Amino acid sequence: MELYDVMRTTPAAREYTDDPLPDDVLARILDNARFAPTGGNRQGARVIVVRDKGTRSALADLALPAARRYMAQVANGESPWNPLRPPRVDASTIEATEPPAAMSAPFRKAPVVLVICLDLGVVAAIDQDLDRLSVTSGASVYPFVWNILLAARNEGYGGVLTTMAVAEEPRIKGLLGVPDAYAVAAVVPLGKPVRQVTKLRRRPVAEFATRERFDGPPFGA
Repeated sequence: MELYDVMRTTPAAREYTDDPLPDDVLARILDNARFAPTGGNRQGARVIVVRDKGTRSALADLALPAARRYMAQVANGESPWNPLRPPRVDASTIEATEPPAAMSAPFRKAPVVLVICLDLGVVAAIDQDLDRLSVTSGASVYPFVWNILLAARNEGYGGVLTTMAVAEEPRIKGLLGVPDAYAVAAVVPLGKPVRQVTKLRRRPVAEFATRERFDGPPFGA
């Protein structure tokens, strides 16, 4: 596929057929994704390829607590898991909330789930001393994750970058033997999508790009 076509037609694919994702295709996906940029070319990402059904089911279960809070906050008109706005729903309401099966189905139905870890010993968190949530260390891993999804699309497969299970990171580490020095950055189910999207809906450039300042005039061609 042409690069721009891949960029414009790579959705969050959460439903998969029963088609397998062979090792040779997955190897090709990872082989191309590894060229994503990282700070200092330190390449701190590690990938755990999970095919075992029981392990995939366990990962799905580990995503449920965060999904319960997510859905409880949505039902309460909140922005879920927002670091600037603590939840207004209480713990008992969250615990009683049953997330839709579709939120955990990708882990159970995909032929393979990738657990993407990041070596914290090689990241540069330039914003670590600012009075806000640190985000810059994600630059060392998320371009790689996106490259995986782009490469998967090019091969006729698809997936979704999920982070719900990360709330239970200690249990993921115990399940998969992840060392303490690594963070779990994403859990990515991959498979053959039930539907291949040909067009995505996104805001036009003029709605999110401005000239010279945040409050500058809209940028346009």
